[in-house]
Amino acid sequence: MSRIPQPLFDTFECFKELNFLQICKERPAVQRYLKTFDESCCSVDSYLVVRSFLKSYAGNQSTFNSFRTHIERLLLWALIVARKPILELRRSDAEQFMEFCLNPPADWIGPMIKSRFKRIGGRRRHLSDEYEINSNWRPFCYTVSKRERKLAAEAMNDLSSIHTYQMAQGSVAQVFAVCGSFFQHAMDNGFTEVNPFRAIKQKSIYKQRNTFDGASRSLTELQWSFVIETAEMMANEEPAHERTLFIVATLFAMYLRVSDLIGRGNWRPTMGDFRRDTTGNWWFYVVGKGNKAAKISIREEYVELYLKRYRKSLKLSPLPSQQEQTPLITTLKGRSGLSDRHVRTLLQKVFDRSLQRMQSEKWSDDEIDQLRSASLHWLRHTAATFDAPFRDMKDLQADLRHNSLSTTQNIYYNSLDEQRARSVKKLKMKK
Repeated sequence: MSRIPQPLFDTFECFKELNFLQICKERPAVQRYLKTFDESCCSVDSYLVVRSFLKSYAGNQSTFNSFRTHIERLLLWALIVARKPILELRRSDAEQFMEFCLNPPADWIGPMIKSRFKRIGGRRRHLSDEYEINSNWRPFCYTVSKRERKLAAEAMNDLSSIHTYQMAQGSVAQVFAVCGSFFQHAMDNGFTEVNPFRAIKQKSIYKQRNTFDGASRSLTELQWSFVIETAEMMANEEPAHERTLFIVATLFAMYLRVSDLIGRGNWRPTMGDFRRDTTGNWWFYVVGKGNKAAKISIREEYVELYLKRYRKSLKLSPLPSQQEQTPLITTLKGRSGLSDRHVRTLLQKVFDRSLQRMQSEKWSDDEIDQLRSASLHWLRHTAATFDAPFRDMKDLQADLRHNSLSTTQNIYYNSLDEQRARSVKKLKMKK
């Protein structure tokens, strides 16, 4: 590719400070870059209509970041590859762009980086500071999986040769959704009369081509037994890890997401969110994704073995009261709440030590390999996978808080690989 792509939009915070009536507060590097294209590309006008689209989604940072990624790629592709204004793209262009996204050229792919622009100046920030484009930024990012990093560390190998890019299945769907929404926005504002992405009739060919049997995000029963035992060992060795054990057990026992544990902007979990009803059943009340309130049923073993133990370590009564305002988890100094990163770091210590224990006990590599990839969210999937054969589908759906029963069914009832493999393992070839 003759021209190296450069970032056009900065962070969510910087975007909100732009002057949307003019193009005067953009980074000078962006303004200069747009002027390098031929007049036939209408680069500034194309940029402005994309900026207008992003402005309509600037109320939520995560949505902005996702939309920026895909629409910025399309804008750069239109200017550099198609060499035409973005609003002049048609169905054949949309199909070519999809092919491009599935197999981008090497000079469009780079490492995952945090900053799109680098500040020029000293340590202290000033309004007059200038910014230059981060030369390492690329529209597409290759990733090195946690498993590959672990294996490289164990073998003391260099990771520099592991540069692979494969668009995730969910990202393929997002390309259609975001680009289709962009052209619908342009149509609603009278900028164009066509939506080339909605015109693609066989979208499935792009999704199916990218479908593969990825590794399960669930631990085996053996691996989980090592994880929970390791967390218990760490708590027995060091009182500070009572909190770690509580986090591991709580995430697993109630299929929680990390935000259910650390809270959200308008809600922070407390011990009072554990509540016992008039029949003696325990529930955990949460405010989940989309600010939806829900309650999750709690197994007795969790209450007896882990909730009581953690509360004892905090010198609290064995069971919480409904009015109790004690934060669910705190820093070691007692400050309310932990960050997402802090919780993940604590979990990673448990996974790492579990892996080391299994290696020291000479378990085969096949039996320990998934622990190299394990992350916090795996505990939710692991628990649901273990519990699915013993729970009514609707009950599991309610506790997982899936909007659709088919989601629960497709993930945990049609894909019980271990059970499926066991059913065929000893079938004979010859009768």
